[in-house]
Amino acid sequence: MGRKVTVAVCTLNQWALDFDGNLQRILQSIQEAKEAGASFRSGPELEICGYSCEDHFYESDTLLHCWEVLLEILISPICKDMLVDVGMPVMHKNVTYNCRVVFLNRKLLLIRPKLRLCDDGNYRETRWMTAWTKERTIEEYYLPRMISTYTGQSLVPFGDAVIATKDTCIGYEICEELWNPLSAHVPMSLDGVELIVNGTGSYMELRKAYTVVDLIKSATMKSGGCYMFSNLRGCDGQRVYFNGCSSIALNGGILNRSQQFALQEVEVVVATIDLEDIRTYRNVFRSRTLAAASSPSYPRVTIDFALSCDGDMKLPSYEPIEWNYHSPEQEIALGPACWLWDYLRRSGQGGFFLPLSGGVDSSSVASIVFSMCHLVVNSVQKGGEVLA
Repeated sequence: MGRKVTVAVCTLNQWALDFDGNLQRILQSIQEAKEAGASFRSGPELEICGYSCEDHFYESDTLLHCWEVLLEILISPICKDMLVDVGMPVMHKNVTYNCRVVFLNRKLLLIRPKLRLCDDGNYRETRWMTAWTKERTIEEYYLPRMISTYTGQSLVPFGDAVIATKDTCIGYEICEELWNPLSAHVPMSLDGVELIVNGTGSYMELRKAYTVVDLIKSATMKSGGCYMFSNLRGCDGQRVYFNGCSSIALNGGILNRSQQFALQEVEVVVATIDLEDIRTYRNVFRSRTLAAASSPSYPRVTIDFALSCDGDMKLPSYEPIEWNYHSPEQEIALGPACWLWDYLRRSGQGGFFLPLSGGVDSSSVASIVFSMCHLVVNSVQKGGEVLA
């Protein structure tokens, strides 16, 4: 049995309710992850419908179209022999939950609902979603007929469970669960979960990158393991800008990361890890092993699949990198500039009308618009695709 695993996290610039466009970006990310050698791909929060659907989450059509998009992803040959999870809302017993849906080779494995919702700042998640409060509990979910027709399944586990492959164990957090003092990554790691996956919709705030990186590094430093963090990018219809920073961490160090501010609609980041590094790191903490010995177990969904392959000893593992942070001035210039570009192209307008009074307000706006133009021109000069 192998011990080296290549995993992929994705930064996607999704649009609220742009189901066709969101589908194409998800498929592109899966394709890029596979070409990079990954056997497991994870993506951002609510990536199928977009995070900022707001009151459209009340509409049954929104949920229906999410299942239609999921079906297209399920049956795509791109996904063959790759473990994939995607984010979408799912209604269970007449209650809508923010979920990760995990599948492999046209079979759904688990629907994992979000345990902690966020109502801080610009977040209003409890207006549209409900938190799953039955920790370490799963129920049967009856699949829509359109899914059953292709998968041959009528039921799938729904709830707080983990995925057990032939070589490792995978558990899930969703966005706010990383920030919450009762984060699930601690009890999951004590129960032997080695890969913690977090699909998130984290928007830009000044110096927030420091907070995110500290949380990810401390989660893996304290508990050991690999943390896979996938975030959205761009303005998807709201006032906020989702600022990427998708990353993969191992035992307290960042192995790879995506850009914080960029115009790319799809950015895939991969890393190869040695599972034995996780086991050795955890086993030397004797107080941790004592806590793990008495830790309650999570329901396990066991699958006949391995993320690693035989004969992988020569496959190089990724080493920790240093995270280079933007200065506050750079964040102020780049964040609003990226938001302006998304707003401009998605509103279908030809440009901005910029009155100049000579005061500090109009001068600041002019500087941000210049920063936007510089980003677009620079991306074109580098050969990047800038979508209008």
